[in-house]
Amino acid sequence: MSKIKPSKGAPYARILGVGGYRPTRVVPNEVILETIDSSDEWIRSRSGIVTRHWASDEETVAAMSIEASGKAIADAGIDPEQIGAVVVSTVSHFKQTPAVATEIAHKIGAGKPAAFDISAGCAGFGYGLTLAKGMVVEGSAEYVLVIGVERLSDLTDLEDRATAFLFGDGAGAVVVGPSQEPAIGPTVWGSEGDKSDTIKQTVAWNDLHIGDVSKLPLDSKGEIKFPAITQEGQAVFRWAVFEMAKVAQQALDAAGIAPEDLDVFIPHQANMRIIDSMVKTLKLPEHVTVARDIESTGNTSAASIPLAMERLLATGQAKSGDTALVIGFGAGLVYAATVVTLP
Repeated sequence: MSKIKPSKGAPYARILGVGGYRPTRVVPNEVILETIDSSDEWIRSRSGIVTRHWASDEETVAAMSIEASGKAIADAGIDPEQIGAVVVSTVSHFKQTPAVATEIAHKIGAGKPAAFDISAGCAGFGYGLTLAKGMVVEGSAEYVLVIGVERLSDLTDLEDRATAFLFGDGAGAVVVGPSQEPAIGPTVWGSEGDKSDTIKQTVAWNDLHIGDVSKLPLDSKGEIKFPAITQEGQAVFRWAVFEMAKVAQQALDAAGIAPEDLDVFIPHQANMRIIDSMVKTLKLPEHVTVARDIESTGNTSAASIPLAMERLLATGQAKSGDTALVIGFGAGLVYAATVVTLP
């Protein structure tokens, strides 16, 4: 017989509040066209993106996260001191250590919570949400702050015609806490590492450190390019359209939710054509509100789902208590989908 006392947390968990931060600079397609041979019409037709936000020097990963977190905590109606854990999903915090989560926790006045970063690309918010749910139900934290934040403008090759127009910056945050009824469904998540080369960083950090120019890409001026995100567009598109619709359906099935029972669909904002194809494949009814935040925000990776969620609620396109399907997918290739009740 085990001598270990069983853990005891809340019966269920839910999202209690959401907040977002978009940098003040709005970048239209015309700016992107200064460095690539393309057109506004081509960018819109291929991705659905019209504008995106790029951060200033002051709008750091930590600074954007703090702004989004403050809004989420206020929306949840709790004090920062009640936060028992801070989980930050990002691929664009350039300090290997310490985790940016520790700085954020301190600056929002959270006391001494558990604090750590995760790297799960565009599925990062779903990964963080799943971890938070487990902590609340297990009892290791009563309230968990989950942040998705990116400064992808720092990892964008502005001469790469395939990706220069895709990425934006921003932060989205949610507070996860106790619930007396199920409000975050089972997570369907996983990875397909055999496809990891389809989305990747062009150059490893240690290659820059070694400084062997023969191994490094050069820009049009012959200067060494900073590491950037690159992808095989068609391969990623096919995978997202065909495989992620299956994962989304599995998440619905796991939650016992039929498409007609949904109120909102919040997919990762990767590409408008991917979103529209998933809606069609899932046979979502016309009454389901679909997040299409990518048009004005671009692809913000881990931040895209909470940013889209915050905008839907702020504009009245979705309301508190709505049932929403969320799914993230990206580099790895990794994915995570679940059904949630909106805060």
